[in-house]
Amino acid sequence: MTNNTNDAYQSLVQHLTELTDSQEIDAILAALLTDKELQDIANRVRIFDLLQQGVTQRAISQQLGVGIATVSRGAKALQRQEEAINKLLQVHRR
Repeated sequence: MTNNTNDAYQSLVQHLTELTDSQEIDAILAALLTDKELQDIANRVRIFDLLQQGVTQRAISQQLGVGIATVSRGAKALQRQEEAINKLLQVHRR
């Protein structure tokens, strides 16, 4: 990321850490992301969850209607950021 992009991204991260109201977080994400991007994020969470349950990448692709490359990217992200993703999935599974 360029410095300007990185600064803007870090500003967003800082702002999100300061929010305590889920409606405020929802509002800022809705303002920043398109409906498609929000759906893509939701699918990524589902991909992580299904991968951890042992569902095959091909089955996940078919179940969610996403490409196999999308599932593969999710699998790679899960390997790189397993601890952070596990925390996310704990909330998702409640």
